[in-house]
Amino acid sequence: MSSEDPGAGDKPGSNVPTFTTQANALLRKNIIYQKRNSATNCCIVSFPIAICILLFVFQRVINNVFDKADYKCGCDEATGVCGLQFSDGSQAAYCAVEHPPGWPGFVQVPKPAYRAVVGGADVGSFGRPATILYTGRDRSIADGLANSLLLTTPSNSTDTLTQFSNLIPGSSSWLLRSNIIEAAFTEPDPIYVLRNQSCLGQSDVSISVNLLGAPFSRGTECLTTRTIYRDNSSDINSELYKGFRKGDPQGNPTQIINEYAGAYDFRNTSLNNFDVAIFYNQTMVNDTSQAPPGYARVSRPMNLAVQAFVRFAVGAQAEVPLWFVKEMPRSASQLRLDLTSLLGPLFYMWVAALLFPVIVTSVVYEKQKNLRMMMKMHGLGDNAYWAITYLYFFALSIVYFFFFVAIGSLVGLQFFRLNSYSLQAVFYFVYLNLQVALGILAATIFTNAKTATVSGYLYVFGFGLMGQFFFSSFLEDKNTGRGWILGMEFLPPFSLYRGLYEFGQYAFVGNFQKTDGMKWGNLSDKDNGLRTVLIIQAVEWLVALFLAWYLDQVVQSGSGIRKHPLFFLRSKKKLSSSSAPAKSLSRTKGVDVDIEMDKPDVAQERSVVDRLRHEPDSAYSIICDNLKKVYPGTDGNPDKYAVRGLSLAVQRNECFGMLGPNGAGKTSTINMMIGFLTPSSGTAYIKGLDIRTEMDRIYTSMGVCPQHDLIWETLSGREHLMFYGRLKNLKGSALESAVDASLKSVNLFNNGVGDKRSGQYSGGMKRRLSVAISLIGNPQVVYMDEPSTGLDPASRFNLWNVVKQAKKDRAIILTTHSMEEAEALCDRLGIFVNGQLQCIGDSKELTSRYGGVHVLTITTPADEEDDVAKMVSSFSPNARKVYGLAGTQKFEIPKTDVQIAQIFASVEKAKQSFSIQAWGIADTTLEDVFIQIAREAQGDVPLS
Repeated sequence: MSSEDPGAGDKPGSNVPTFTTQANALLRKNIIYQKRNSATNCCIVSFPIAICILLFVFQRVINNVFDKADYKCGCDEATGVCGLQFSDGSQAAYCAVEHPPGWPGFVQVPKPAYRAVVGGADVGSFGRPATILYTGRDRSIADGLANSLLLTTPSNSTDTLTQFSNLIPGSSSWLLRSNIIEAAFTEPDPIYVLRNQSCLGQSDVSISVNLLGAPFSRGTECLTTRTIYRDNSSDINSELYKGFRKGDPQGNPTQIINEYAGAYDFRNTSLNNFDVAIFYNQTMVNDTSQAPPGYARVSRPMNLAVQAFVRFAVGAQAEVPLWFVKEMPRSASQLRLDLTSLLGPLFYMWVAALLFPVIVTSVVYEKQKNLRMMMKMHGLGDNAYWAITYLYFFALSIVYFFFFVAIGSLVGLQFFRLNSYSLQAVFYFVYLNLQVALGILAATIFTNAKTATVSGYLYVFGFGLMGQFFFSSFLEDKNTGRGWILGMEFLPPFSLYRGLYEFGQYAFVGNFQKTDGMKWGNLSDKDNGLRTVLIIQAVEWLVALFLAWYLDQVVQSGSGIRKHPLFFLRSKKKLSSSSAPAKSLSRTKGVDVDIEMDKPDVAQERSVVDRLRHEPDSAYSIICDNLKKVYPGTDGNPDKYAVRGLSLAVQRNECFGMLGPNGAGKTSTINMMIGFLTPSSGTAYIKGLDIRTEMDRIYTSMGVCPQHDLIWETLSGREHLMFYGRLKNLKGSALESAVDASLKSVNLFNNGVGDKRSGQYSGGMKRRLSVAISLIGNPQVVYMDEPSTGLDPASRFNLWNVVKQAKKDRAIILTTHSMEEAEALCDRLGIFVNGQLQCIGDSKELTSRYGGVHVLTITTPADEEDDVAKMVSSFSPNARKVYGLAGTQKFEIPKTDVQIAQIFASVEKAKQSFSIQAWGIADTTLEDVFIQIAREAQGDVPLS
């Protein structure tokens, strides 16, 4: 606290703490702050743990269900039947099939209600026909091939399935995900025999097969099938596209029904060249009530085309038989559905994004409480602040995600175990950097921490639900354009969801197939979107960092004076300061009239400022040059003049007191000099540095005790002083000594008070801590805005001694409402009213200049008040009664009209005439002068 403390320097910036020193101070403070908020941290860390355990329990429940007999291969103890023992085929997907059965190759035909109508009418009692379109460059060859498509020859085989296969079977049912069982035999849809042109005169065929270990018989229906020529392949494609799924499956079409059993383009086919394109239906379902399988019936349409060409080239009796199609043999498996990988992206997205509102709230809180500005005013640079803030939150994110992945892996979630850990680490690394940058960027939008918190959590949970129920549908729909998905991925929550979705899909498939999940080589997979997501997030990370830095400069977000949006293009030359004298603005009949209003003492101060502007003097630490602050009027109201052209020069070793009623402009003046407000015009120089252009250098040697205490509730008084001491370049034993001296000076050292959390301090203790903060590190310029507010008399007296001691080698500007404090501490005083300096001088000078009266107080019986008034009138005709109540009266008597001896003699003589119970005489006090000047100034016309 003394002038010998380390950290002093003759000029701001001469002993500036390095970036490393600033970063070290802030990092230490943040670590301590984090330790004090251990309960909150535990709650945050417990969220991913709870999610992992919840998913683990859910997966165990699902596994227990799949462990039941209905989902296992083996033998039914009741019947003794092994393998595919259930008629619904429920075990077919998991049982070993060493010798898969062979099935006839079917043609996929539309359901009756969807079939294209030929000639605008149905075909007799056989219902609507199945239609096959065809085309080719040579019409005659195309016709010949089409006529041979559905020709059949009888089979000599005794096997009913072989005989049936030669009859060109068809079905409107859909294949299962496995071809172990032909769905046409188990589904209720009819089994058709496709006939060329007409079913008239054709007999039905019965089929007997050994299905699921038991004999099975089914009848068939004849299906008339027609071939229709189209001019070219484009017409076929257009017709297939326009008519698909246009009908009502109940048989009551609402639009044109136009579905076909297939189509062929024979293109350049000739006797020496077979060139064909086959159109077949792979849409999987005809109505949304059916689950999509994984296979389409392609073998039979291909066989028909080959057989037609052979018959066209060789003869009608030629045959290329398709005896059967069958599944590949496979070993037994057990059903294992990793639902946590499918459901995980939603929960994992919530976990990953949970730190976003934490980051935003923390930064906005420091802005809302002006804590960042407080740190900046004591020497913390923007670069150090953002570097430590960024690294601090990124480190927290890394620790948070480490626990997330570690706990998920320990409880057995395949989402983490199967996917490459290095690939996950890269993805989380890029995303966490993006999230921290976005959090800092979003903090520039908000001014209230509660609003930021609510908005942050709505952002997290809202986008999580949109990702699960909206974005995922686009990812799963293969018909969605790549551009739409890419566009949505530019929204950071959707890019996060896409990455987690890819990990989930690979983990699900890997768990089902007993293979690994996503590896680095999978990034080149056709449908893998993780590579694109990483690129998008990396680019957005850099863009978000730049925008956060830029908006922090041009938006007044707690970092002080905001810059012009094009500040990087503006000249770095010093702005010229205005030297015009303070003026008031009088409005007379709509005409603005400038009137000089400077009083002699104020005018003399202005002349000193004008001289110093041209002839700098290092003895003056603070120079205000016509400093003004005007708030533009709104809704038709006039402009509000907070400070009206202040010119002031404060020397080193001087404490200047600013007095004035509430709203006089004292705090606005200080806020401009500490960089919290931008001057409307004029400027101030601190040790020769302009507050408009060199505020960052000024901060390194400035101390501030703001009007409201700006402290962290969870940090102790000692920790506050240690932090701000480090910002003032104090280190080691010098720092410890300075902190102890500061605590002792403001009476916060004894009984361990300095080591208690400041949230437990009383209002007076917090005020004393703010004063200690302003003086730590021996700043050359100190601003104290009502430092003794809320202090008891003993603490106030102690604080005065601290300030008196601190005046050595410093310039102090102090505002107060206590006249006693102003007389005790201030070398000079300035009284402000309506934003203008009304008078300036020391207390004795002001009382002498503006209070040249004696104040006589006399108490008598009430009926003798007139006698007292006559006596006072005898002293001076200019005497004025200023107070009277119940016999006690107070009079002001000009000193030029009467001597004190005359007053004493007159009072002693008056005691013989009437009863004087008490009396006293005093000079004018500073409070009297203050009230007098304030009253006089209230009638002044506003200054310009």
